[in-house]
Amino acid sequence: IASIQEGQVEIRVRDTGKGIPRESLDRVFDLFIQLEPNSGSALGGLGVGLALVRRIVELHGGRVQARSEGVGRGSEFSVRIPISASPLTAVVADETTDGKYTDAVRVLVVDDNVDAADSLALMLQASDQETRAVYDGPTALRLFETFRPHLVLLDIGMPHMNGYDVARALRSLPSGADTLVAAITGWGQEADKTRAREAGFDRHFTKPISESSLRALIAEAADRRMKRVGGATGVVRLVP
Repeated sequence: IASIQEGQVEIRVRDTGKGIPRESLDRVFDLFIQLEPNSGSALGGLGVGLALVRRIVELHGGRVQARSEGVGRGSEFSVRIPISASPLTAVVADETTDGKYTDAVRVLVVDDNVDAADSLALMLQASDQETRAVYDGPTALRLFETFRPHLVLLDIGMPHMNGYDVARALRSLPSGADTLVAAITGWGQEADKTRAREAGFDRHFTKPISESSLRALIAEAADRRMKRVGGATGVVRLVP
């Protein structure tokens, strides 16, 4: 259903599916949020799609909402975008002022789960970060030399070359000494975190990473970049 109201285009999509519990309506657009199995909604996605929709709509000066009468009663999603949207640069500037995101940085996403890597990369690109996604360690190392990322988001449990080996290899490169490297992984035991630090990771997050943690990583990467540009020397290490 599409209509024009008060200088805005509104698009509404309805379904007769499993619905959304009312108490979950405020959370469905959060990054990496999935409803629990007992909520009446099936899992299987990555919890990225709706967050990405909201992000893109907001960049166009619009807003997106979800409505549902509850489990078993279907859902409705509405998108409203101004007919004459504000320039993208103005939106990005406002967000910087609000502290949501800092200056854009180069981000390398490495995960053998192709959907997870691509979805996270799209999310970062929609937030004005220059992002590349790859799906194995050797490709990540090759791209690292030419892309020169400020931030690497690296899965650990990958075949052939796991994240620990990739992190050690990155740290051995001249350009990898002061790059911010964060583990985003399903391996969350203390032994895993200790091993990650020993391999050269700066940060360790158990999947799913929160959007606030993602923002903080981007801010840290931007800060490191500015220190390098300003003439700082040596390796800036973060305390776990």
